[in-house]
Amino acid sequence: MTEALRELKTVEQPKFAMRFLTICALLALSLAAVSAQEEPLFHYIEDVQGAVVGGGVARANSWPWQVSLQYLSGGRYHHTCGGSLIRRGWVMTAAHCVDRSRTWRVVLGEHDLNSDSGREQILPVSRVYIHSGWNSASVANGHDIALLRLSTEATLNSYVQLARLPPSGQVLNNNHPCYITGWGRTSTGGSLSTLLKQAYLPVVDHRTCSSSGWWGSSVRTNMVCAGGSRDSGCHGDSGGPLNCRVGGSYVVHGVTSFVSSRGCNTIRRPTVFTRVSAYISWMRGVMA
Repeated sequence: MTEALRELKTVEQPKFAMRFLTICALLALSLAAVSAQEEPLFHYIEDVQGAVVGGGVARANSWPWQVSLQYLSGGRYHHTCGGSLIRRGWVMTAAHCVDRSRTWRVVLGEHDLNSDSGREQILPVSRVYIHSGWNSASVANGHDIALLRLSTEATLNSYVQLARLPPSGQVLNNNHPCYITGWGRTSTGGSLSTLLKQAYLPVVDHRTCSSSGWWGSSVRTNMVCAGGSRDSGCHGDSGGPLNCRVGGSYVVHGVTSFVSSRGCNTIRRPTVFTRVSAYISWMRGVMA
């Protein structure tokens, strides 16, 4: 087993099920067309706890396809992962977030997990579809992606919109501008954020990311690496989107999958995402 494989771990909310796998997982993805969004506004607040490492608090509802995936425990729901609304009745997330039996729901139009703004839509999940290639005992094989069928279709408005997905097979160039979004931790061992955060994570091409001294063979061609210098994903960001600026609008190119067990922001260990463009045909087949 390589050193890179030994250091990998999941980045789910520990409350939900902190499992130290061979690699740690996160994910996010989205489908359907959506109108171009304005460049998101940043608020660099150093003392905000939780969410992505680095970056800042996102403008409320500036990522309208972002969802909070929550599970029922002790009579109340708890945030555990992110996700992307890809159709009115479908959400994309990471397989490692939902590969056990739970009562699930998604919250759309969310910004502050501890406050009700009146913009939220709370929808139960009726069925979970996990990619057949997913194996929690061997996360390095990839396929960390799942689709959630909602019991009720979402209502689209200014605060809730569909994510745009890339064409099948599209691969972005090195340093392509992207943003990770989520309510995960801002540092290894820190608290979850109550406010949605975002951080700039440029793409690291596969040749670099899979090279010796980086992730090596732990990274497959069905994955995307991003970041690796100052900012990264962390526990609680799993399943959420990697939003990349393409042609004047944002496209979800990745589902947050794993980070290094050495820490969420480890040099030459960029956040790894499931590459959405590798699963377009699979998603279409499931939703058909």
